[in-house]
Amino acid sequence: MKDAVEKLIRSLVGDPDAVLVEEYPDGRNVRFEVRVGQGDMGRVIGREGRTVKAIRNILFAAGQKNGCRYFLDLVED
Repeated sequence: MKDAVEKLIRSLVGDPDAVLVEEYPDGRNVRFEVRVGQGDMGRVIGREGRTVKAIRNILFAAGQKNGCRYFLDLVED
């Protein structure tokens, strides 16, 4: 699932090499921390947060299928 999140984020940003996705599993919960390059945070968030909300909805549906919960955090450096 980490690869899928990374591919989604890389397709959105202007500098795909600066994308860093870290995965923290905790039993049935998995937290993804996403770091992007300077100036790309707005592209990931989208207007009124619609883009990041759509990514979180995809993760929710995948979690329902896999029997776990996925969380997505955007981390600003």
